[in-house]
Amino acid sequence: MEQASTKINAMPKNNEIYICGFNMSSLSPNWKLGVSVAGIFILYICFGALQEAIFSANDLRSYSPFLTLYQFGIYSVLSFLELRAHGYLLFNPWIHLYAIVAVLTLGSIALSNASVGFLNYPTQVIFKCCKMIPVLLGGVLIQGKLKYILCNYHLGRRYSIYEVLAVLLMTLGLICFTLVDVSIQPKFTLFGKLVSYVFPLLFRLALALITTLTFRVFLVSLALCCDGALGNFQEIIMKKYVRSNSEILFYSYSLGFCLLASVLTISGNLLPSFYFFNDHALQTYGYGFIFSLSGYFGVQFVLCLVHSHGALTAVTVTTFRKAVSIAVSFIMFEKPFSQG
Repeated sequence: MEQASTKINAMPKNNEIYICGFNMSSLSPNWKLGVSVAGIFILYICFGALQEAIFSANDLRSYSPFLTLYQFGIYSVLSFLELRAHGYLLFNPWIHLYAIVAVLTLGSIALSNASVGFLNYPTQVIFKCCKMIPVLLGGVLIQGKLKYILCNYHLGRRYSIYEVLAVLLMTLGLICFTLVDVSIQPKFTLFGKLVSYVFPLLFRLALALITTLTFRVFLVSLALCCDGALGNFQEIIMKKYVRSNSEILFYSYSLGFCLLASVLTISGNLLPSFYFFNDHALQTYGYGFIFSLSGYFGVQFVLCLVHSHGALTAVTVTTFRKAVSIAVSFIMFEKPFSQG
């Protein structure tokens, strides 16, 4: 009995990386990077387009948590099926770490979905692109100073000058994009053309942040903080405890599903959201299913990249992907940007 239990609970070795059940261990680091990047771009561009389509076609602002619940449910089922296909036992002594990851995952996705109802999609994506900075800081804090509190382990994270330079250049590009005068909400006009010529760039950015610190920005900022911590915790779990992508996904999303379902039940929003989704089944359940599938398999590629190249590299790739998603958003959905 003990031998059978050990076999069922066997996890991939440290050099084994699985994506959707396929072993990527034999690939070189460059091939792993290429496959992961291609998967992330294809799946998450579809993910972003479907997310904007769902919120554009329906007034989901009040029901976005139920979309997150639906998404978490699909993720949980898919990861469970993948775990059972590999014969893994659903028990884990590091449940406290998975609880932290579940809360961060729930915060990231739920707040991101909610913010789309208040922000136009490109602006939400721009804010999310800034998560490289909290990931960079989290790599030092979470995987360094907090090691004894959280898991008695850290990766000795030291970032190279090229990684820091990539973060700075990407952030500078986002700042320049943000300072464009937009005729849709939220506006980043910075009190007109006079200010744009008089004040230096950094002061203009500070004014933009002050004038747009509203509830909608607060939502996406919280999601940003969750994103910043999430990648580092996932990296700790994969590299210290050598856990599979499927196990991380299952515990993260199943625990998050239970937590969110409890919150919706206590708040009395579960049944109204359920009835609303039934009334708009194709636009919610239909689009939401494809949306969730692309998101689930996209997360698999992200975790593969985190495992093989680290959290910061993964976030840098996903940030560049977001820039492409913004371009796709402008092509597929009309946005009245000012020309003057």
